[in-house]
Amino acid sequence: MSLFEPSPLASLKDDSQRPLAERMRPETLEEFVGQQHILGPGKPLRMQIERDQLGSIILWGPPGVGKTTLARIIARLTHCDYISFSAVLSGIKEIKTVMADAERNRRVGRRTLIFIDEIHRFNKAQQDAFLPFVERGDISLIGATTENPSFEVISALLSRTKVYMLKPLTEEELLALLERALPVVKIGAPVELLQQIATYANGDARTALNILELAAAAAKDGQLTSQTIEDTLQRKTLLYDKSGEEHFNLISALHKSVRSSDVDAALYWLGRMLESGEDRMYIARRLVRMAIEDIGLADPRALEQSIAAMQTVHFLGMPEGDLALGQLAIYLSVAPKSDASYQALNRVMETVEKRVAEPVPFHLRNAPTGAMKQWGYGAGYQHAHKMADALPDMECLPESLVGTRFYEPTNRGLEQRIAERLEEIRSRKRRQSNPPAK
Repeated sequence: MSLFEPSPLASLKDDSQRPLAERMRPETLEEFVGQQHILGPGKPLRMQIERDQLGSIILWGPPGVGKTTLARIIARLTHCDYISFSAVLSGIKEIKTVMADAERNRRVGRRTLIFIDEIHRFNKAQQDAFLPFVERGDISLIGATTENPSFEVISALLSRTKVYMLKPLTEEELLALLERALPVVKIGAPVELLQQIATYANGDARTALNILELAAAAAKDGQLTSQTIEDTLQRKTLLYDKSGEEHFNLISALHKSVRSSDVDAALYWLGRMLESGEDRMYIARRLVRMAIEDIGLADPRALEQSIAAMQTVHFLGMPEGDLALGQLAIYLSVAPKSDASYQALNRVMETVEKRVAEPVPFHLRNAPTGAMKQWGYGAGYQHAHKMADALPDMECLPESLVGTRFYEPTNRGLEQRIAERLEEIRSRKRRQSNPPAK
């Protein structure tokens, strides 16, 4: 259809029977909420849209962040015929029909903008069908996907498009959107309840507006209450200020439970944080810290498991990613505990702060020039791989710190073996430095 012909898009906001998310869909860039990293004043994508110079692009981001909305805004601002595809419903036949129309449009000086929702659902052959038309400029292609385009879009099409990553909306952005929607649903609501909806929506504008619409339909006397929100979400609302005391109380309880190897308590406090809508990546970061600070080298795999869980949360999102956080909390709780490496670095930093910064011993310095060799740089250096068992007897600390021990491993977990190895290394070095008298 032509952009300038009567369109159902024009009447969405006047149709009270349509979902609130549709009625609230912005029509201009000024109304668009979020994505300022690509749509802020002076950003390249915004300038291309305003100048009507947009090429083919792919919008990559999670659900409810504005991919379809942005495509519709672009359609309104550019002088193109706008055609929307759903990769779920369209096949090769439909693609070829539309592409033939687009080619005819180009010959008479008209441009066609094709929007493909869920482009990752098109197979290779279907994606290939767009290539010649993109190359010739018959169409401007806008693809929307929740999946990583590097894996889901064929390389030939990917090389001819610009990928823009859309981010989940912040709670502040969702809160502004919800406040804007209150007059539309003709209801009042205290800001803390809107904050709870924004927290639960986890960056998804559509989810936030759907919750508000359902709650408004169930509200009495034109006012949202905590009970209304609880009934709508079908769960208890655990309101707390994520920058306030309860936020820190809960993470403290989780950390101390893990440190104390109390797996059930750790899971309980984790569950409290998840139910309250805490940022999953914040929880993942804190669990990574616990692996370093409280387990350390007693179980080096704890850090590997923590990073794997963090990446899983980022990759899967909610709710599947929550399972990775639960699994990690269990692993960290039952792992052997040691803060020896944590304390070792603390001792080093205290020494660095309180003592004179001594020069690096000459035998540890590189000598890239002949002059530096003459000055003694590198003189006396012993290359470990040329020594028996790769154990030189040279000293690597400054003279005033010779003999200092910063790291004292425990006898728990792998650190027991590390302690044995350290003692072996130190004993052999002592024997090398002080050979028995002949």
